[in-house]
Amino acid sequence: MLRTLDVRTGGKTEFIDLTSRVQDVVRESGVSEGLCHIFVPHTTAAVTINENADPSVKADILMVLNKIISDNEPYRHAEGNSPAHIKASLVGPQLTVLVSGGRLLLGTWQGIFFCEFDGPRSRRVHLKVISG
Repeated sequence: MLRTLDVRTGGKTEFIDLTSRVQDVVRESGVSEGLCHIFVPHTTAAVTINENADPSVKADILMVLNKIISDNEPYRHAEGNSPAHIKASLVGPQLTVLVSGGRLLLGTWQGIFFCEFDGPRSRRVHLKVISG
C-alpha cells in the first residue's frame, strides 16, 4: 500500500510530529506484521525519529542544527537555501519502521517527525506499508 501525506509547514525550520498520521495509514493498510517505509521527496526537508513527549527536544535539535549550519556562510548555491540542503542531507530523507500487531514498533517516547529546513512550504511524505 502506497499513501502520500500532505504536510503544510509554517516556519523556516520546524519539526512536525507525524506519528499518529503514519499509524493511521498502517492501520488502514491492514498489515499486521511488516514494514512502514517513510520517504520525503524534497532536497530541503527530511524525516527522523526522536522523543515526542517533551517539545523542548525538537526545539533543542533545531537550535543546534541552526547553530552548526549557519545561514551566514559564503555559500555558492544561488537560491540561498544551502543550509537547508545540508541539514536535509545530514538528517536524511527516509526511515523504515517495523510494524507488529498492526502498530508501529516505536519506543515509549519515540515519534516520527517531518523536518522542515526551508519553509514555510507545502510538502509531501510518501508511505509504503509492506506485509511480511
